Parts: sequence; structure tokens; C-alpha cells
Amino acid sequence: MASAVSDGSESAGRLRQAQRGLSRLLLQDVRRLRRLIVPARLQTSVPDWIVAMNALVAQYGQTSAALAADFYDAERAAAGVSGTFTVPVPDPPPDEQVDSSLRWATKDLWPRDEAAASVAQLEPMDVRLEQAEKKAEGAAQKIVADQGRDALRESVRQDRGAVAYARAAALGGCSFCKLMASRGAVYKNAQTAGRDANDKFSGEASVVKFHDNCHCAIIPVFRGQRFELSPHAAEWDRLYQEHAAGHPGDQLRLFRRALAERDSNPLPGSD
Repeated sequence: MASAVSDGSESAGRLRQAQRGLSRLLLQDVRRLRRLIVPARLQTSVPDWIVAMNALVAQYGQTSAALAADFYDAERAAAGVSGTFTVPVPDPPPDEQVDSSLRWATKDLWPRDEAAASVAQLEPMDVRLEQAEKKAEGAAQKIVADQGRDALRESVRQDRGAVAYARAAALGGCSFCKLMASRGAVYKNAQTAGRDANDKFSGEASVVKFHDNCHCAIIPVFRGQRFELSPHAAEWDRLYQEHAAGHPGDQLRLFRRALAERDSNPLPGSD
């Protein structure tokens, strides 16, 4: 009899909890590094801050990948997959990727002529610093979490004993994450993963798209296993089928409305 695996399993919950704990530690260190940005010396202090952030992201990214590797090995053993497999260690993100994200996070710090400035750029410097920090926190969290998710995604691609992977979303996750989780173990290529589901989620870090401050996890499914949606993911799928399916181009908006009105787990910002 095939063993069952689910996005709501205890092991999936432990992985998400471990990655969330890592994210909390990361954000503490990101906040400590903000002191490197000196408003009177942006031209020199911001590049120094970016160098320090690159080192921090690389360090935490390795830990994220290690947590993912331990999880994959344990799941593979529990599934009784024969043979050996070594989880591939993803390369750290190139400095250019991290630099680009951090330059985006700090773009409103730089002085602008009032006529050309955006609303954000006209805020007092302390407000702009706080906004830049929040953006940098989100960008750093995603890059680090993606290291673990990349390790799992690549393992499923390379491992002959693996057949697919699913997405485990937080109960209070956003509508996009809940929609992706409700699809179950369909993720093996870009077509089934919905690469074009939402243009706001850009990038090629995964065929399943993740956003800043996303805590979704990847759950591998091995040969001989059957995947079962957790009760909450099955409810998300029911809401999607009843209220959003069959409306091309408008599914996510309709799904979000159905979640806000009927899901027992509130969407971010809806409470």
C-alpha cells in the first residue's frame, strides 16, 4: 500500500518552523547592520552596507540549504527509496542579484529634486531609512529562503526516486501562496507550476514563484507515495473551484475574495 505524504504533515511543519526561525535570526542581524548606513555619507556608506549584507545573506543561505538537505534526506528515508542520493548544494546567489535587490530597497534614500521626487522620496530621512530597512529585510529573507527551496526543487529534478513536489503554505499566507498550495503535487515543470499565474511574482528562482517574506516550503513526493492535500489546502481548492475557476485572467482576484469571505484563516491585512 502506498504511503501518504501531505503539505500538512508534521515534518513539513517542522521544516517551515525551522526556516521561519532562521528568518527571525536573519532579520535581527539585518537590523543591526542598518547602522552602517550614514545619511550624511550615502555615497560611501551604502556600498559598505551592501558588502556586509552580501556576506550575511551568503552565510544564512548556506544554513537554509543545510536545513533543506536534512529534511529531504529524512523524507527520502521515510519513503523507503532505495539507493543513495546526495542533495545538491545550490550555488550562492551572485553578488549582482543581491546588489540589485538591495539597491532597489535603498533607492528612495537618495536626494531628488522636489519636482522629480516620488512621494516616498519626499519623506523625512528617518522614515525613508525605516522603509528601506523593511524592503531590505524582505529581499534578504526571500534570497535566503530560496536557497533552501532551490535545494529541494533541484533534488526532486535530479533524484530518480522523486516524482514531484508540492507547496506547503502558511495558514495565514497570501492568496497566491494558498492557490499554489491547493494545486497539490503537480510541480515538476514550468507548465504545471503556473509560471504566468501572476505577473507580480517575477524571477526564475523557482518554477513556483515566491515573494518577499514568503514562508512556503517545498514538499517532495517519492515513487510509491501518494500525495494528499491537508484539510486546509483542500478547502482552498474547493473555494477556488467554486468561486474562481473558469474565469481566465480573474482567478486570483476572485479567489482572494472567496478567501476573505469564507476562509477560516484570514488573509494578511484582512483582519
